Amino acid sequence: MVFSSIGFLFFFLPLLLVIYFVIPRRFRELRNFVLLGFSLFFYAYGGPRFLVLMLVSIIINYSCGLFVSKEYPEKTRRFFLITAVVLGLGLLGWFKYSGFFAETINALGTSLPLPNVTLPIGISFFTFQGLCYVIDVYRGESEPMKNPLRIALYISLFPQLVAGPIVRYSTVSGQIAARDENLARFSEGALRFVFGLSKKMLLANTLGLIADKTFGPSGGALSVSLAWLGALAYSGQIYFDFSAYSDMALGLGRMFGFEFLENFNYPYIARSITDFWQRWHISLTSWFRDYVYIPLGGNRSGKWRNIRNIVIVWLLTGFWHGAAWNFIFWGLWFCVLLLGEKFIWGKLLYRLPAVARHLYTLLLVIMSWVLFRADSLPAAFSYLGAMFGARGAALSDGQTLYMLKEYWPELIFAVVAALPVKNAVHSLLQKHETGLGGQLLAWGPRLLGLVLLACSYLKLVIGSFNPFIYFRF
Repeated sequence: MVFSSIGFLFFFLPLLLVIYFVIPRRFRELRNFVLLGFSLFFYAYGGPRFLVLMLVSIIINYSCGLFVSKEYPEKTRRFFLITAVVLGLGLLGWFKYSGFFAETINALGTSLPLPNVTLPIGISFFTFQGLCYVIDVYRGESEPMKNPLRIALYISLFPQLVAGPIVRYSTVSGQIAARDENLARFSEGALRFVFGLSKKMLLANTLGLIADKTFGPSGGALSVSLAWLGALAYSGQIYFDFSAYSDMALGLGRMFGFEFLENFNYPYIARSITDFWQRWHISLTSWFRDYVYIPLGGNRSGKWRNIRNIVIVWLLTGFWHGAAWNFIFWGLWFCVLLLGEKFIWGKLLYRLPAVARHLYTLLLVIMSWVLFRADSLPAAFSYLGAMFGARGAALSDGQTLYMLKEYWPELIFAVVAALPVKNAVHSLLQKHETGLGGQLLAWGPRLLGLVLLACSYLKLVIGSFNPFIYFRF
């Protein structure tokens, strides 16, 4: 089930809201139980057999979490920590990477049978969340939870279950036990959800249509302008698709009294690759920083170990996104760029004008999304070649002009939505909040939200293209 579906918007969510808020606030555990039940149904809807896998993951993390707190001997604590990590990553490795490893080994001349494994939706996200809990308890940053239903709710909470953001246990543990659901918070959450839904339906899906039309043919069949249009469209699609899901997750969480941390901060206004990764998928980058990079030694153990740690983190980051060589190269691409900024050209970069730094960042990020989107490394290199006129590619063609004429409103709105225009307007209105500015601040977002909701509903009814990119991770 996806948030941008008839079933979710008109059946699942209304029914949950009615049952949840009919229960008096003082019956906190009963409200949690209802939320847990609906969350498990939400996940089982996409594949009932995978619900068993998630329940196994919950049991592993709950059981190991009981024995890693400081009240137990260090040997016991370390044993159960290692057990949780090995079993959690083992399940993730089997379902997500077994086919890749078998194909890679067979390429060396062996004939291993390829496992027929279907990737469970969201396994990377709920695996990392479960490990968050166990590791935080081991470190003494959280207390072990004796109530298994609360751990189950933390791992399976439907707003962020299948595509993030990755929520730390320390962030929501107190909220699971006691949170304040009120009308103001519900209203803010509903509005955030609507804006996320409109991002998805009105921008991401349309940009996805453009990207699919350009990434479909071989790179040699593309003109330079069409290749660039497709790369720009996919850059917009993946941002609006994923940030839309994060917006909807944060909005839904707030409707039920939860406060999740932000996952995006206008990444396309970044002026370096380092800046970009402080703005993009913040929950994932902070997870790798806190649970991989810093435990490896971070930047405390000398230059060469620091380089080693960065390489490991970005190899894992690429591999986390998918079991294919193009994802590994995508991670290494950013690894090289981040190392370059840190040790080679960083000082020179920061002396350049802001516009030059911004263009530098956009160019390298857009090229990275070609690696991310292409079906294989040869396809990615062929597409990149077309972008730069390799093999005599024409500079332009009629198809580019047709797409620009067909989709120009969405392209313009995408550029505006990728910039912090909303923040600028909000700041301007705040300066005049005693007059008209105050009225616009109070009612403008709500009226805009109603218009966007109506437009999104029309798109939902008449459209068929509605995937979420990060569901496959």
